[in-house]
Amino acid sequence: MDPDLALTLGLLIAALSIPSIMSAMSDGRAPRASALTVLIAGGLIIYAVRETPGGYSLKRIPDVIVEVAARYLP
Repeated sequence: MDPDLALTLGLLIAALSIPSIMSAMSDGRAPRASALTVLIAGGLIIYAVRETPGGYSLKRIPDVIVEVAARYLP
């Protein structure tokens, strides 16, 4: 898997899991499914950082997301 794609998917999954966590906590439920999605997102992000020589800087992350979107979206 392309590390840039893994980073983008990891950040997207992490962002989408936040409302699920908040919903579970407000209902008084344990956020089990949300915790699993956070673990998956963290794994994707760690994989991307380890596979990219030099890692990612915070300035480069928006460019990577745009490049991945341009590459995979029609």
